[in-house]
Amino acid sequence: MASARTPLKKVPIHLQSAQLRVFIKGGRIVNDDQSFTADVYIEDGVIKQIGNNLVVPGGSRIIEAKGKFIIPGGLDTCTHFEQTCYGTVSPDDFYSGTRAAIAGGTTTVIDFVVPEVNQSLLDAYKRCRESADAKVCCDYLLQVCLTDWNDKVSQEMEVLVKDNGINSFHVFMANVGDQRAFPESVMYQVLKRCRQLGALLTVHAENGCLIEEKTKEVISHGIAGPEGHVLSRPEEAEAEAVYRAIALASMVNAPVYISKVMSRMSADVIHEQRRKGKVVFGEVIPAALAADGSQYFNRSWRHAAGFVMSPPLRLDSTTPEYLTDLLANDDLQVTGSDHCTFDANQKAIGKDDFRKIPVGANGTEDRLSVVWEKSVVSGKMDINRFVAVTSATAAKIFNVYPRKGRIAVGSDADVVIWDPNSTRTISASSQQQKTDFNIFEGLTCRGAPSVVINGGCVSVDEDGLHVTQGGGRFIPAVSGSEFVYGRIREREKLNKPSRVVREPYSGPALSYTSNGTLESVKVVSPLPGTEKGEEFHNRVTRSGGRNLQDSSFSLSGAQIDDNVPQRAGMKVSQPPGGKSSSIW
Repeated sequence: MASARTPLKKVPIHLQSAQLRVFIKGGRIVNDDQSFTADVYIEDGVIKQIGNNLVVPGGSRIIEAKGKFIIPGGLDTCTHFEQTCYGTVSPDDFYSGTRAAIAGGTTTVIDFVVPEVNQSLLDAYKRCRESADAKVCCDYLLQVCLTDWNDKVSQEMEVLVKDNGINSFHVFMANVGDQRAFPESVMYQVLKRCRQLGALLTVHAENGCLIEEKTKEVISHGIAGPEGHVLSRPEEAEAEAVYRAIALASMVNAPVYISKVMSRMSADVIHEQRRKGKVVFGEVIPAALAADGSQYFNRSWRHAAGFVMSPPLRLDSTTPEYLTDLLANDDLQVTGSDHCTFDANQKAIGKDDFRKIPVGANGTEDRLSVVWEKSVVSGKMDINRFVAVTSATAAKIFNVYPRKGRIAVGSDADVVIWDPNSTRTISASSQQQKTDFNIFEGLTCRGAPSVVINGGCVSVDEDGLHVTQGGGRFIPAVSGSEFVYGRIREREKLNKPSRVVREPYSGPALSYTSNGTLESVKVVSPLPGTEKGEEFHNRVTRSGGRNLQDSSFSLSGAQIDDNVPQRAGMKVSQPPGGKSSSIW
């Protein structure tokens, strides 16, 4: 859907240099591992200096940040701009979606390439790049959904990783909207391919077979409204699939990333498996931290349908607080918005059948404020952990750290000045995202961005939002992130399978005769020292030397040192036992 461009604020000619030079004074820099008070100087889209009493060029725009936090711009791990579902397209395209992200303090997003039926991965990637490059207001990465599996897909995955800056792929374990589920046998092969390429597989984890049966039961009871969505997709279906995904990855010795952890049960699975050493990462969305499944039973169909997402919000009202606790303590690692908005008329495609309601809700504009309100203001999370879950850890997982996710010299100038004393009430009437509904409607958040610097340019300040359509960049992501694959590589060395060397079996055995019946036979192995042939006399050690435990004598046959010229003789000056010529 086309979106109208917002007129840009005209900058006087004598101030234009300040758009490329920004000097932030007096704030407290917060990274995921440390906090300290210092000034920050930005030039040409890069952080150039950090410290006190900095000497900076004239013409710099000076921003006072005393009493505020200077944090990395947010990295949203899960957006779905221009997403198609049941024939309708999300109203938020790459312009309006990234514009909304910047308004909320997010300066980098990871969106999805979703191939159409019979479309190659490369063609889908190129189509997505063409659309995004012309519209994005902030930097972005891409993750490619796998909708089919064959040799061509496997080959194209390698081209995407090596030549096109893709280091992650996505699969579904249950049917969601237009996306079809992958069986375990295919997931196993995909995980193996991802490990070979150093790529990360992200998984939508739900048990598709169980959901299909539960859906039949719900329909049989005459339930067709939005409440049928949560009733047909129980927590057990999510938790079982999460465990299965981790188990498959463990068998392959590959990392796995669980998208949209929505339930206590699935979060517990991730927590337990991480404690056992599994390389798994869990992503939670702000909707799961601020709402529960009771919304599906609202008397207003539009209100209930606005919360339809997969996996659904859970009926257990303690789930949001429980997930927040796990996020605060690194049992869940990152937050993504799963932003995929649909208007009322689009949601109404499923007005008579919950199975046809387009799945998705808003989140990218409100993610940082909701996480701050539910985690930091509540005392569950410190500000360093806030930076970790909103930017730094995601940047490490997707291998763009410290370019993204850190306030440091040389990092991209994606900076948010966060005002912990600011208050904003979320409302669809004042939001930037293009939808007529907001699942966080009326939520008051104590903490918001006062200034957002995106690529070195001030995009949010006291005068409002200033963005440039097409001003963002595609960020190529290199495969083999040390944060993800460090342990995998070491385990590969230690756990490489090897055969057991043993004596041949001797004794009774059953054997098939020519007519297909079994009969008992006697298997006799050769006695030690009676083996014949070149193989016995040429065995070597693992290091490649001659095996001194094997016999070196044979009346016939080749020897391992036949290629070494024989010497006529050898004089030993100090033989064992002493010289024979000496007098003792």
